[in-house]
Amino acid sequence: MLTKSGPKVLEFNCRMGDPETQAILARVDFDLAEVLADTAAGRLNPEKMNWKPGASACIVMASGGYPGKFETGREIHGLDQAAELPEVKVLHAGTKRVGETLVTSGGRVLGVTATGRGLAEALDRAYQGVGKIQFGGMHYRLDIGKLPAQSSAAGD
Repeated sequence: MLTKSGPKVLEFNCRMGDPETQAILARVDFDLAEVLADTAAGRLNPEKMNWKPGASACIVMASGGYPGKFETGREIHGLDQAAELPEVKVLHAGTKRVGETLVTSGGRVLGVTATGRGLAEALDRAYQGVGKIQFGGMHYRLDIGKLPAQSSAAGD
């Protein structure tokens, strides 16, 4: 966070957390296991790390009530239609099979990740994927990839 006295670290993660990792891994064009092993052995070669051009975005689809108390067991529809979209991947987090039916089983249900030539295209594709999926009580953010509104100081 930028403060009047300079930048301050609020949180530091040294693990692959989702949904950030889902968006990053969509652009990996190298053997991740090999690079991680090289890193652990102290011989990381950045030249091995090639990235697919463009941008990526991940939209989390969550259960109603998340992050608080949320319902589970809601039937999920539209996954096949979302998977047919170009450059879109649907990653499961809080889902489970009950017979032949896929249902919600957690707060963060799905991560819809997409790539594109730029951020706008990646976001458009991700939200197209989200639009194909339905389950009771679902919600997701609409501000992913958007800059916060600029406010002017008094007297400007």
